[in-house]
Amino acid sequence: MQGSFPRQGAPIWGRQRRLWWLLWSRCPGLGWQRLRSLEACCGGLAGAWDASADELAEVPGLGRGLVAAVERFRHGWGPRPLEAFAPRCRFGRGVLVPGDRSWPAGLRELQRPPLQLCWRGRGSLWPHLGHGRSVAVVGTRRPSLHGLSMARAIGAALAEAGWPVLSGLAEGIDGAVHGGCLAAGGAPVGVLGTPLGRAYPLHHAALQNQVAREGLLVSELAEGGRVRPGSFVARNRLLVAMAAAVVVVECPVASGALHSAELAWQQGLPLWVVPADAGRASALGSNRLLARGATPLLLPADLIGQLGRGPLARRSPAADPAPARGCQGAEAEGLLAAVGGGASLEQLSLALDRPMAELMPRLLELELDGLLRAEAGLCWRPC
Repeated sequence: MQGSFPRQGAPIWGRQRRLWWLLWSRCPGLGWQRLRSLEACCGGLAGAWDASADELAEVPGLGRGLVAAVERFRHGWGPRPLEAFAPRCRFGRGVLVPGDRSWPAGLRELQRPPLQLCWRGRGSLWPHLGHGRSVAVVGTRRPSLHGLSMARAIGAALAEAGWPVLSGLAEGIDGAVHGGCLAAGGAPVGVLGTPLGRAYPLHHAALQNQVAREGLLVSELAEGGRVRPGSFVARNRLLVAMAAAVVVVECPVASGALHSAELAWQQGLPLWVVPADAGRASALGSNRLLARGATPLLLPADLIGQLGRGPLARRSPAADPAPARGCQGAEAEGLLAAVGGGASLEQLSLALDRPMAELMPRLLELELDGLLRAEAGLCWRPC
């Protein structure tokens, strides 16, 4: 069963619905199916907050056991939860939800779509991820020297050709891919199995921060979210859903990279595999993919020859279409003028005589369009 999330052309969610969705998504036991049922049966998630326990028990998929958990969750936030939750979640800044304009189209086709995507870094990369204009490179945490060398070279080649490079920021192949991409001045995208504030492995903390500065960090886990045994495997579906192609550098038979390869095949994506020593256990899984019909990748240049130039490749100004704008016209110009060299949300509210809650989604749109850069303390500066 596919997710019943908004399709292309569906109305963009308003601020209140975004906040209610983010709040309810933190309730233990509520996945996307139950959350959608709750919304449909109660006339919206705001109505669900005021529903009685008996009414909640009638919602398909809940039942009395889960209703008790919902009751505890509601009691903890009180009758007017958004007043406390909105500032705590920074008014939804740095999070995408299914109804947002930048929500990646490929995620709508997943059997288990994420409830949210928390992110940090270059918001201007979202339009490319949203339309599958990136390449995922995956592999084992314990690769050979040949595998590490190829991963770095592939990351660098993709960066030089203008492709955002997706990987998982794990030990081994993932780290080498990101390192090669960064060395070539590219845009790495780290899809994490942990919340954004947690580095795994710990010694990748510096690399993770560099990826956030030069590219993008993405996680479906909110800060403080629990990392489960399946969290790292689950993030593979996000990698593949945002990619135009998948490259497996090296992996054993039991590997999350094989899961990514299977997903790529299911979705009809091109799958390349780097051939390796047939006697090496760390490459047995990837070599078997070749036997099943994956395309051998002998040189990184061969990959670029097939893919062509990516969306970040430098083009002549005449060839560049005007970027799409979420916050358009005089409103955008006025807001950018008010930001000037830098301004806080409170300063903007006073200068423009508009409520902070009204300005937040406009600032987010300009951030996603690559016109503003968010900083600590709810401040923005021009890019």
